[in-house]
Amino acid sequence: MYVSNFYIIIFALIIVIIFINVYVYLNNRNVKKLIYYVEEINKKNYKLDIISNKESDLSILQNEIYKTTLLLKEEAEIYKTMVMLRENADNSLKDKKNLKDSLSDISHQLKTPLTSISIMLDNIIDDPNMDDSVRNDFIMDIKREIININFLVYNILKLSLFDTNTVKFRREKVKLDEIINTSIKNVSLLADLKNINIKVEGNLDYFIKADTKWEIEAITNIIKNSIEHSNENQDVIIKTRESDVFTELSINDKGVGISSKDIKNVFKRFYKLNDNDNGFGIGLSLAKEIIEADNGTIKVKSEVGKGTSFIIRYMK
Repeated sequence: MYVSNFYIIIFALIIVIIFINVYVYLNNRNVKKLIYYVEEINKKNYKLDIISNKESDLSILQNEIYKTTLLLKEEAEIYKTMVMLRENADNSLKDKKNLKDSLSDISHQLKTPLTSISIMLDNIIDDPNMDDSVRNDFIMDIKREIININFLVYNILKLSLFDTNTVKFRREKVKLDEIINTSIKNVSLLADLKNINIKVEGNLDYFIKADTKWEIEAITNIIKNSIEHSNENQDVIIKTRESDVFTELSINDKGVGISSKDIKNVFKRFYKLNDNDNGFGIGLSLAKEIIEADNGTIKVKSEVGKGTSFIIRYMK
C-alpha cells in the first residue's frame, strides 16, 4: 500500500509539474507576443490583429494594447493630416513668393526690350527721310527684340507647368532626326538675322526614348542660346554619337564663351552673363528641366573667346 501511495504521489507531482510548465510556457509565449506587439507599435505598425476574447490577465492586457493601438493610429492619422496641411500652407506661401519674384523678374526683363523697341520706332516715325539702310537696321533690331520677347513669354508659360507639376510626359521611341530638324526650323528666323549657319554632323538615325514635343522645346532653346552668343556669320555645329549606355547630342558654337565663374549659373532662371547679354536667362533653365525629366543629363563646357558646347546624354 505504501508503494502504491508513493507511486500515486509521484504521478501527481509529475502531472502538477507538467501543468505548471505548460502554464509557464503559454504565459511566456503570450508575453513574447505582447512584447512583439509593443515593438511593432513603436515602429508605427498599427495594422495588428491582437484582440482577444479570453478572460485572463494577459488577455485583458492584450485588449488594452489593442485599444491603445487604435488611439495611436488615430493620433498618427491626425498628426499626418496636420503635417500635410502645414506643408500645403508653407508650399502655398512659397509658391506665392516665387510667383511674386518671377513676376518682378519678368517685368524687369521685359522693360529693356520694350523700351528699346519704343525708341527705335520713335526714331523711324520722327525721321521720315531716314536713310533706308539705317531704317532697315532698326526694323531688323525690332524684329529680333520681338522674337526674344515671344521666346520669353512662351518659356515662362512652359516653366509654370513644371512649377505646378502639371506636366505629363509621353515617352516614346523617337528618332533624333525629327527633334533636331524641327528645332533648327524653330530658330531659323533668328539664325537668318545674324547670318548663322547651323550644321549637323553625325548620324541622325539614332533613337532615344523621350517626349518628342518637350525635347524639341529643350533643343530649340539651347540652339537659340548658341545663336544669341555667336557673332554674325559664324557656325553652330550639332554633333551626335552613341554608346552602349547613352545617345549623345552636342550643340557647339564659336561665340563669346562663358567664364568659369559663370558656368555654374547658366541653368539658373533669369541669370544673365553680363549687362550686354540679350538673353533672358530662362531658356536654358527650361531645357535642363525637360532633359532631366526625360532621363537625360546636360552639362556645359566653355572657354572665353572660343565658344561653348552643351553636351546632352539620353540614357538607354
